[in-house]
Amino acid sequence: MKKQCNKYPLVFACGLFIAAMNFSFTADARHEGGERHKTLAESTADAHTSTDPFICKEEVNTPKPLDNGPAELPARYFWLMDSFVGQLDEGLKAFPEATLADLDKQFNSKHFPFAILGPAVLYAKKHPSNKRYHDPRMLALALRIGDKMAAESAKGDYGERADGDWETYMWLETYRLLINELGEERKSTWKNEIVKYIKELEEECLLRINFGWYNTPYTGTSPNHYSIYASIVYLAGKVFKEENWVKIGGHILNRFATVEQTPDGYWGELVRSSPTIGYNHLTLSSVALYWEHSGDKLALPALRRATDFHKNFTYPNGEPVELMNDRNRYWTGSVIKGKDASDPNNYLTVSPWAQFAFTNFPDGRRYVQFLASFFKPENMNVDLLGRLAQNTLYYHEGPLTPIPQDQQRYQYRLKQVEGGISKNGPWVTAFSGLYSPQAILNRFYLDRQGNFSVFHKQLGQIITGANSKRQPELATFQEKLQGDYHTIPMSSRLQLSADTNRLSLAYNTFFADLYVPKPTEKELKFRFVISSIGNTADDPALNLQLCLRSGKMLETGAGKKIMLSDERIDLSPAEIGGWIKHNGWTLQVDPTASLSWPVYPFNPYADKPEQNIVRAVGRLTVPLKLRTKPGGYVRPDDQEISFLLKTE
Repeated sequence: MKKQCNKYPLVFACGLFIAAMNFSFTADARHEGGERHKTLAESTADAHTSTDPFICKEEVNTPKPLDNGPAELPARYFWLMDSFVGQLDEGLKAFPEATLADLDKQFNSKHFPFAILGPAVLYAKKHPSNKRYHDPRMLALALRIGDKMAAESAKGDYGERADGDWETYMWLETYRLLINELGEERKSTWKNEIVKYIKELEEECLLRINFGWYNTPYTGTSPNHYSIYASIVYLAGKVFKEENWVKIGGHILNRFATVEQTPDGYWGELVRSSPTIGYNHLTLSSVALYWEHSGDKLALPALRRATDFHKNFTYPNGEPVELMNDRNRYWTGSVIKGKDASDPNNYLTVSPWAQFAFTNFPDGRRYVQFLASFFKPENMNVDLLGRLAQNTLYYHEGPLTPIPQDQQRYQYRLKQVEGGISKNGPWVTAFSGLYSPQAILNRFYLDRQGNFSVFHKQLGQIITGANSKRQPELATFQEKLQGDYHTIPMSSRLQLSADTNRLSLAYNTFFADLYVPKPTEKELKFRFVISSIGNTADDPALNLQLCLRSGKMLETGAGKKIMLSDERIDLSPAEIGGWIKHNGWTLQVDPTASLSWPVYPFNPYADKPEQNIVRAVGRLTVPLKLRTKPGGYVRPDDQEISFLLKTE
């Protein structure tokens, strides 16, 4: 399997390590007597979430999906999977000799083997909502996919697939579910091929097991990959009764749950303190799978903390808050069935990974119900089928309690770092005072230079605080010293209150205070107060990334009307005339503001700027006018830059 890491020789003997390993946890039976362990029902982060009734007014009725499918889970999961497995079966029958690579193309997928778990769960999972239970067609479909995987593995082709460990999990889980239906010959064949890849993952696990941290600067891969390796090794140990694999995977995953995760519920990929919200779902899925099969009581609090993190940093449209991500400007899943993969609009933006982890808790179950409401039959593909199957398999049924998305108003602040979010009616504002070192040689980590975002429930994202790399023009603040631009704050502080939220950001030659008063239904005000320190830098500026949309009209206070396209525009302060209007909102700006469109942000996977206009942003720039020496070393309130955002 192709994995996102470098291969190294083992530096110690597996047997000696296992003999010396000392575990700090007790693994008990996960489902003794058919009953799940009791779960933690209460949030661990109440002190950081506003609980005043005025702030957290709950909606009496939670919204229903805008389709004819069930809102309840796991019924909706079964309904979605059932809507797609027939097409899957027909597609396989139409191309009986197709390779996995052929099927990737046929089904517009990068991971066709994900498909195996869907029919396996539909066949094996007994539930009133599952009309496919013990349907022989589902069994035959799962076996056909597994046999194809085994055949390619025997030829050596399967191991060359990128992220094949993800696919191997789906195969292993299917083996576990259908073991009594496989027959001796197939069972032996599948096991022999699966075990080949488990041994590779065992090596990867042992190589890094004693490293100082399980993040990229130490492991050479990312925490989400390493946790997935460990979870597959652990599950394989359980399935094949290999105690060494259980110990290796268990040791790593227990450490992910008890040491690597921050009290705020995330696993930093570059540095521990810096969240990577998209990939956090992947690491969470590994720890949750470990909990399901180990019953390690030290793992459950990690799921509780992750639930608090994710439910609070999710926009009303189900997408994760981009300010909490140092690797991705936006989070996309697989391409929607039958859609053009070159169009960024055709990708799922709500993550199906690890939804089952949240269902250990009443609010988590409501959160998952909210997320699942965005999945439609017309969106289904093999990648989504596999993840929904895992969520269905490990879903915890029980009562639901409200989540932030059900509330008219709420605020939430991280405990250990300067990040938070505030919702008032249709407005969601997010704040980041997060900072971390620049990963100069690693293109996959963006510079922590975005600090503020504005989302509107009806209009979507208006201002994005998404990070970028080697693009000071997209940083909230920039300053040029000794020939180089600097964009990452040196210090920060976030203060949330019922009346006005304040984010303070300090740089080399100035500090800025962002004030955001409580908005009205139609208006959101915010202002930056800049204070200078010492000598001034070259080209200091404030930048806002505006979410402009190609094909929509942009109007200005100076009377300009421009239909946005990929044609470059640069508007001077005079051409803006004090305000711009676009897509249902109007932004009143500083008299010195200028606007450029389109600006293409950095794409870490391509290692170059985006090329599709859908990913472009508008850069609204206000130059900083800072005093020099007169007035003392620290010169408070040098400049105030005010904005008023209004909706129609």
